[in-house]
Parts: sequence; structure tokens; C-alpha cells
Amino acid sequence: MRLLVINPNTTASMTEKVGHAARLVAAPGTEIVARNPATGPASIQGEADGEAALPGLFEEIDKAEGFDAIIIACFDDTGLYAARKRTKVPVIGIGEAAYHYAMLVAERFSVVTTLAVSIPVIQENIMRYGLSGRCGKVRASNVPVLELERPGSTARETISDEIASALLHDGSDAIVLGCAGMADLAADLSARHRVPVVDGVAAAIKLAEGLVAQRLVTSQAGPFSRILAP
Repeated sequence: MRLLVINPNTTASMTEKVGHAARLVAAPGTEIVARNPATGPASIQGEADGEAALPGLFEEIDKAEGFDAIIIACFDDTGLYAARKRTKVPVIGIGEAAYHYAMLVAERFSVVTTLAVSIPVIQENIMRYGLSGRCGKVRASNVPVLELERPGSTARETISDEIASALLHDGSDAIVLGCAGMADLAADLSARHRVPVVDGVAAAIKLAEGLVAQRLVTSQAGPFSRILAP
């Protein structure tokens, strides 16, 4: 099985981190290829950055060959529905994948993302997916995306503090990390707070493997609704 993980921004260090996180959870025999566009925003923080990332993202999808599924490694699920119309293989957004994983282990989840500018996009996605009733709150940690890539950053502690606030005030019993750049923090934060902390990259990889194993692909009638003949 070959899975293509696309980081829609142009920051190579984040792409490497995301690829590493994907390989840690991939099943034996699953090949992970992680790429990012050559042009576009260095990070995606809000709707404007998401729009600017679309040409590069779609270029990567259009030239992808020999992959069984594609993962869009941006928590905003940038270009997800349009991407599904450009290819016959399953396309998974890490945001949508993370929400579904969280709902399997908790009654309610809160999202801890980067900057406040990302909150409206995430809230709109949650509503579009029909999951608003299971989300306690979407919270901003006020950590810029690229701060997650800086050696010596205090981002981990800041995000941890926001998780503590979510657990205290939101009535949630699971946390979803709202940025692909947080993929390496999930295990530590889960152990620290003693609740499930969901990384969307890992969730998307496992969902993609399941869809491929069941021979499910995207159809024009809607994602994941057609089964391939053996």
C-alpha cells in the first residue's frame, strides 16, 4: 500500500515531521511518501492562507501516480472536497479524521489549534461534518504554526496549558490537536493530562489504510460510496 501525505504549505521541516509521524503508525508494508508544494504560503493560518495554498495542493494531487490514498495534512482540511473530485483514490483530511477518532473514545472533544484566525474555518468544518453537538469548544493556543518548528520553543507548554483549560471548562473528555505541526506532541500530552489526545495525521493514516483494505474509493455521488470489484 502506498499513501501520499501532502503538507499544503511549503515548510519542508513540517513535511518531514508529518512524514515521520505517519510512518510511526503505518502498518508494515505501507509506504508513506510526504511532499509539499514548491510554491504557496509557508504556513496556513486562516481562510486566506488556505485559499493561497490551493494551486500548489492541487498540482501535487494532479501529478500523483501510483498511490492508493492521499492525506491532506492541514487541519483546516484545505481543499478537501475539491480534491476528492480530482482523483479516484480516497482523500482524507486530517481534521475530519481526528474528529471521528475523538468521537470513538469520548463523549465530547475540544480542539486546541494555533491562532484565533483558524477558529472560524475549523468551526465551519465541524458544522459541515455534522459534529457540532460533540465539540465542546475550538480553542486557540496563540502559538503560530511556525513556532512549532523552532528549536527551544515553549509551544508545547503553551498548548498543554490550553488543554488544561479545555478539560476544566469545556466538559470535554478528549482533545484534538488542531495543527499537523503538533503531530509529535500527542503522546506526551495524552500521558500528561490522562485523556485521549488525538493527532489528525495518525488518525488519517489509519483511516486511509482501512479504506484501501476495504477497496473503497471516491465516487461522483459522494466520497467513499463506491466499492471496487475484486
